[in-house]
Amino acid sequence: MEDDILEKYLTAGKIASKILAEGEMMIRVGTSYLEVVETIEGAVAREGAGLAFPLNVSLNEDAAHDTASAGDERFFKQGDLVKLDLGVHYEGYIADTATTIDLGSNSSLVEASEQALARAIDHVRPGETVGNLGKIIQTEIERRGFRPVANLTGHGLDRFVIHCAPTIPNIGMNGGAILEEGMVFAIEPFSTTGTGRVSEKMKKEIYQQISNKPVRVPAQRSVLEQVSERRGLPFARRWIKEKKTDLLLPSLVRSGNLHVYPVLSDVAGSFVSQHEHTVIVTDNGCIVTTRG
Repeated sequence: MEDDILEKYLTAGKIASKILAEGEMMIRVGTSYLEVVETIEGAVAREGAGLAFPLNVSLNEDAAHDTASAGDERFFKQGDLVKLDLGVHYEGYIADTATTIDLGSNSSLVEASEQALARAIDHVRPGETVGNLGKIIQTEIERRGFRPVANLTGHGLDRFVIHCAPTIPNIGMNGGAILEEGMVFAIEPFSTTGTGRVSEKMKKEIYQQISNKPVRVPAQRSVLEQVSERRGLPFARRWIKEKKTDLLLPSLVRSGNLHVYPVLSDVAGSFVSQHEHTVIVTDNGCIVTTRG
């Protein structure tokens, strides 16, 4: 990896780590969900960076892809388990990091995902397989009496690309991609008290432009113009300055212009914990760009 590119990844990681730590301190019983989201997202811009995706704030059994809606009236409650997942880019080079804040009594579950991440990072080096990283994650979580979320994975990162090879499983598998020097990816273990599999909810707040096919409706064209500057990075429904986004965005999904990310959830009444860091594989280990 060229030095200037490495420096941009490191800059993104430093910013992400700082802001995630600040955001973690904001999660308190009675605090406004929308206020937290807007404050953290605003901090990224003030640091001279961009959002790689809308801040994900997922509660309890929800594992991923929730964020504030316009006028969101939720407040954090006693007993909530709160996942903060932040993506920052600096000139397109991405840092993806997450932590879990326990407002209840789920410290062992939180420790499971945190320690699974730490142990997996310890084994990142050229020649290691992603399948073995998955085995390490699964072992750390299961030995504490919980389940890893099998159908969520870590993922490669590239310039203005949040999901690419290699895929880092959260369960053991034979073989898989072999790590090479210069690879950049996020490892993100999820531990759960539920089934170990997530499914899609009806709630949809995050979208991504995947094409620029012609559309006839002026409001649809306006949406595509607004999101084009994202260069394919995801955006939040609340960012769109158009009325009736509940109709416009699904129509753009049907036309093949947008992809939607529904909230992903384990069974009702369960709890899911998440931790995540971005790493760059070096000749004898890795650099963790998002570790403060």
